[in-house]
Amino acid sequence: MASLKDLRNRIASVKATQKITKAMQMVAAAKLRRAQTAAEAARPYAERMESVLANLASGVTGSGPALLTGNGKADTHLLVVATAERGLCGGFNTSIVRLAREKALALQAEGKTVKILCIGKKGYDQLRRQFEKQIVDLIDLRSVRQIGFENADPIGKKIIAMFEQGEFDVATLFYSKFRSVILQIPTAQQLIPAEIPGERAVSSAAYEYEPGQDEILATLLPRNISVQIFRALLENAASEQGARMSAMDNATRNAGDMIKKQTTIYNRTRQAMITKELIEIISGAEAL
Repeated sequence: MASLKDLRNRIASVKATQKITKAMQMVAAAKLRRAQTAAEAARPYAERMESVLANLASGVTGSGPALLTGNGKADTHLLVVATAERGLCGGFNTSIVRLAREKALALQAEGKTVKILCIGKKGYDQLRRQFEKQIVDLIDLRSVRQIGFENADPIGKKIIAMFEQGEFDVATLFYSKFRSVILQIPTAQQLIPAEIPGERAVSSAAYEYEPGQDEILATLLPRNISVQIFRALLENAASEQGARMSAMDNATRNAGDMIKKQTTIYNRTRQAMITKELIEIISGAEAL
């Protein structure tokens, strides 16, 4: 049985941990408000971009740009896995990695070549255990305090450059879509060829574009990739803080339960020792 000193130390240690988890919960709650506002503000622009591309794509004649229609092959797949740079956020990183891992294994079972581009250290740490040879690069955003379009645009340009050099045929982006503090949805979105949502995006109205549709598509398609990556990073930022807030709340509650349990054990042990000492004193007095 643990001594009273050990129990006191254990209770003090759990209380210190509880203070840390409570502080992390409050910090995550403050960051969540900003991240959620940014993610919700980016959604209309990204959705409208998809809508414009859908209208333009519906009027394209012939093969169309490669970023829209692909290169006619689907042998090599690039999986762009966006996760967090830090842990202590519940199953946020694991859920994204699990979705990407399932996709990679399914593609390999079909005889496809898989390449992985990691955005965020936590996803890289998990994927390299099984797919170390398939990981082509790690993009580290630990030094970025607030995600901006200037962080997403170089990633989009890198993916386009890899596609133009023939390094892959299909690119898919993995991230977590923010719904609420307790709900983040792992999502896979195809970037190349561009995945155009038909029913929602295409309008029945007729438009005349100046300059021509092909020229506009040549400009919008590369930008759309950066915009979708930017939206994914913002969704990830909100999802990460929501998951961390929920995880730290659970950790704080668990620490409280553990403190109550250890305090009960401490009090019982202390009472047993006091009772034993009284019995010894009474027994000694009667012997005299």
